[in-house]
Amino acid sequence: MASSSKLASSTASTGTLRVRWAILAITSGVLILNYADRSALGVAGASIIHEFNLTKTEFGLISSIFFLGYAPFCLIGGLLSDKYGPRVVMGAAVGWWSVFTGLTAAGSGYVSFLIIRLLFGFGEGPQGAVTIKTMRNWFPQKQMGLAVGISQGSTPLGGLIGTPLVAGLIAYNGDWRLPFIVLGVLGILMTIGWFVIVRDTPEQHPWAGQAEVDEMKAETEALAQSTVSRPGTSQTFGYYIRQPHVLATAIAFFGYAWVLYTFLSWFPVYLVEARGVNIKEVAIAGALPWALGVLGYMLGGALTDWISARTGRPAAARRGVILFGLVGTAALLVGIGYVATLTAAVLLMSGVIFLLYLTGAQYFLMISDTVPAEKLGAVVGFVHLIANTSGILAPLIVGVIVDQTKSWVLTFGLSAAICIIGVVAVGIWGRARSLTEA
Repeated sequence: MASSSKLASSTASTGTLRVRWAILAITSGVLILNYADRSALGVAGASIIHEFNLTKTEFGLISSIFFLGYAPFCLIGGLLSDKYGPRVVMGAAVGWWSVFTGLTAAGSGYVSFLIIRLLFGFGEGPQGAVTIKTMRNWFPQKQMGLAVGISQGSTPLGGLIGTPLVAGLIAYNGDWRLPFIVLGVLGILMTIGWFVIVRDTPEQHPWAGQAEVDEMKAETEALAQSTVSRPGTSQTFGYYIRQPHVLATAIAFFGYAWVLYTFLSWFPVYLVEARGVNIKEVAIAGALPWALGVLGYMLGGALTDWISARTGRPAAARRGVILFGLVGTAALLVGIGYVATLTAAVLLMSGVIFLLYLTGAQYFLMISDTVPAEKLGAVVGFVHLIANTSGILAPLIVGVIVDQTKSWVLTFGLSAAICIIGVVAVGIWGRARSLTEA
């Protein structure tokens, strides 16, 4: 094991530009598009509600049904990536969701939006598990926090880019349909780029140098030796999803996702209806939280890599950041409904998204640190599935609450309470030992 570490260290110091950074770049591009496409409906929501005379409950169901397709394909995508590799699974997913992004412009009423959004969710579901599988195949564990932080941190960047893009295109010609067509075309181009650039492993890539191939071989061998030498680390899928730290991570991830999907589906509508913001102003006010989300996600991954390098306890570092971030998120959420000004509401929500996304990489890393590669896609997919059941529930429940009570305070308070449930779960059951710990 020591010789493997020495080999990885020596190869890391040779060579120049490594293909892994191109893999990371195209993966980040895919995830930017993923969230730009997903956030587009929320930005266009006020226009769609007005044109088709939808109730808040109906629009909430349109937002929620996306997750009825998305959540199961989190797990299905992970299982398929373990079997067929991440390249073909992600490529097919991007092509699929891009077609249905474009078809959103053809929506003609409540039922058609339900069908389109359900099918759109099938394509978007695999991205989480497949991204972690791709990063694990290409990056050594000491860089996994950075790789996951940058790749998954690109999801709020998609919101940051997509919010002003969609709002700007709507403001430009007064038609909410144009941005969906533009995003759909961009997605087809991204699909082609993915298949050109990505291979499942360095060994399969014609551009990869021998140093990069050797480094990841050494990493794989070291982790394999650790798995063999420790009882209980080579088990079935069912074994891993019953582990307390896996279930605790899934519960906390559910709380994270509840807040995120409430924000994604309803914050633009809240700005327009509760704060009197027009669609042009949404492009600015709605983009600020996403900007801080990008910073939070990328900082969170790098921060826990830094802590792990100094403590030798990666899983404990990830757990600590989850606890800190979710407690802060809950505290700020409570205040949003009570502040008097638009500026204060946007600043508080920006703080919420920063702290929320500070934890974003940690849920994936808690699993990649503790589950062997051959089961990683499936276990990450399971945790992602549990988290994204919140997407089925949150947009719909928020719509019902606002319709029935007219209270945004209640919706933000509910989100805070669900965050705290995640804090309790990780605080009690979230302790785990990473594969690299002695």
